[in-house]
Amino acid sequence: MSRTVIDLDDEALEAAAIELGTKTKRDTINTALREVTARYRRLRALEEARQLVADGALDMDILLDKRKYRGGVREAEHVGGTGGAE
Repeated sequence: MSRTVIDLDDEALEAAAIELGTKTKRDTINTALREVTARYRRLRALEEARQLVADGALDMDILLDKRKYRGGVREAEHVGGTGGAE
């Protein structure tokens, strides 16, 4: 970890600490940096997924099919129709 001396906007820092639930300036800044980085990575991944859908390389119907999830409806229940509940 590096050590840097910078001027900070005290009001912005205080507002960030409240939003992030942090106690120290160090924790607030480090948490904010991590969260901003993670947010932009998620946005980039979402845009890449949107492009894949637009290009036809990703089928959202398959991804959203709940029968494929662990703990979802088993194939036999789905095909059998009743799923054991009558």
